[in-house]
This record gives sequence, C-alpha cells and structure tokens, in this order.
Amino acid sequence: MEAFPSAKHLCSWAGLTPTNNESAGKKKSVRVSKAGCYIKPLLVQCANSVVKSEKHPEIRNRYLRIKKRRGHKKAIIAIARMLLTALYNMLKKKEPYNAELYKKSDAFPAKREITVEQAILLAQLQGYKIKPAI
Repeated sequence: MEAFPSAKHLCSWAGLTPTNNESAGKKKSVRVSKAGCYIKPLLVQCANSVVKSEKHPEIRNRYLRIKKRRGHKKAIIAIARMLLTALYNMLKKKEPYNAELYKKSDAFPAKREITVEQAILLAQLQGYKIKPAI
C-alpha cells in the first residue's frame, strides 16, 4: 500500500472519483473517470452484493440514503468507493473490518438541544405559522 499515500489517491487511481471539468466558471460533465477498467467493475459487483445482503446493515443503510437522493448508479459507485477505502485502511493498518466505526458516524449526538427561539425559527422555515400564546 506504499504506492498510494492515501485512500483518496487509491480511489482516484481506481476511477471511483468524479472528474472535475470546469472552465470559465462553467461546470461540464462530472462523470466518473474511465480509469480502473479492471478493478472498478469488480468493486461495483461487490457493492451490489453487499447492498443486497443483510450482513452489513450500515452499508445497506448508507446505500438507501444515497439512492433516495441520487439514484442507484451513483449510490453504488459511492458504496464501491466506501469499500475500497475500507480495504485500503484494513491493509494499511493491518486491522480487521470494524462495522462499529460506521455505526458511530450515523448516530446522532446524545445531547441535542436547541433554544425556544431556534425551534420557532426552524418551524417557520418549515412553513408553519406561529401564533402567539394566549
């Protein structure tokens, strides 16, 4: 793994990052690059099988959240990148896969508090009309 200084470099080499084509403030096509013609189909196939299985709910939940916003193809590429990043870290640190790290990132903090003014502003932003208390 010394050939790649970080997981981002490995994902870029494998072709799992979108291209950045911008000129004069105009963004052009941001498709996934054509690199990694051998490893990318393998990772996509692995991502499809992991998403369908019930063994790893943290990956399946992330897929479903992304799919809701972006669609199946972009969600699968995101999961393939997630798998490649996990593989990189497992090989680099010589540690087994730890699903608890993903579960912690999905959980909300225990102490979530807002003030009354913030709650009223949040409700107004959602489109509610606030009546004064009688």
